[in-house]
Amino acid sequence: MAPQHGPRRARIAFSDSAAKQLENITSEAEIHALDRALVVVSVDPDVGESIPGDTVGPQLRQYTDAVEAVRVLYFVTALRTVVVVAYIEV
Repeated sequence: MAPQHGPRRARIAFSDSAAKQLENITSEAEIHALDRALVVVSVDPDVGESIPGDTVGPQLRQYTDAVEAVRVLYFVTALRTVVVVAYIEV
């Protein structure tokens, strides 16, 4: 009997502005907090709340991790890639 696998994770990509933010992260705690939020979003890209705004183009979403006190702003492409726009400590 073949082992059952969980759902496939979404690919994570970073916008230019989010990539610049990542370059400035230096502490283990910040890396861990971001990693935790990205795992959640990659497993279920629809977990975040929609951010009201322009309906043309991809819908911007936000996921807030209450345990790590971080917020990730992202959108999901037609191919289910999660594109992180910003990482915010709350």
